[in-house]
Amino acid sequence: MAQDAPHTSTPPARRFIGKAALITGASRGIGLAIAQRLAAEGASVLITARHKEALDEALATLGGNAVAIAGHTDDPEHRAQVLAAVDHHFGGLDVLVNNAGINPVYGPLETVDLDAARKIFEVNVLGTLAWTQAVLAHPGLGFRERRANVVNVSSISGDLPAPGLGLYGISKAAVSHLTRTLSVELAPQIRVNAVAPAVVKTRFASALYEGREREVAAAYPLGRLGEPDDVASAVAYLASADASWVTGQVLTLDGGLRNTGGLG
Repeated sequence: MAQDAPHTSTPPARRFIGKAALITGASRGIGLAIAQRLAAEGASVLITARHKEALDEALATLGGNAVAIAGHTDDPEHRAQVLAAVDHHFGGLDVLVNNAGINPVYGPLETVDLDAARKIFEVNVLGTLAWTQAVLAHPGLGFRERRANVVNVSSISGDLPAPGLGLYGISKAAVSHLTRTLSVELAPQIRVNAVAPAVVKTRFASALYEGREREVAAAYPLGRLGEPDDVASAVAYLASADASWVTGQVLTLDGGLRNTGGLG
């Protein structure tokens, strides 16, 4: 039986009309796909990433009411600048998507560089918490009053050990637990969920499949790797009113991979 093709259809609804969303790490790949999906469903969006040129190219694909501000996700001044812009342009915030993440190391934990490990945790874990704290504390965004949503981007490597990705997986395990903990602390006004993708065809993950995509995809029961739109669709669901009774969930997006026993 033929497998489903990657999702490419027009969004079925416009669930975010009158809503504003902030997506970090959104110049390309999963972050950009999320921004495009939310914008297509009517949201005003502000995107952030490190490199201005790439961010400006991403902005050109969003149309309508979109803003881009370049900076480092672990920089408090950048966060303050972004939230001031959200307040100025949109007058509030309804959706925060914490997508920014890094993985500058590959190899066993035995030899991992500890300075690189600290940087991974600074960006992937503390950055996620810092953005959440910042939007909660900003007086002009009305995050609680608007019964807003946080969606974090975790990874299946946070549940299943992946060769060479130990530190990254540990940081994503922390993101998943941070999600569950915040969902309890911030309820009932704010819902907090996460998505945990397996290998998605992006530049960030290219080393995991480039030159051998068919071989890697053969391990997935659905017979293909993920596409950024697969993740964007799930994030849009979790951030929408369709998921109004869903919080503290980490939604695995893996084409059935974890049912085969792992990532190795």
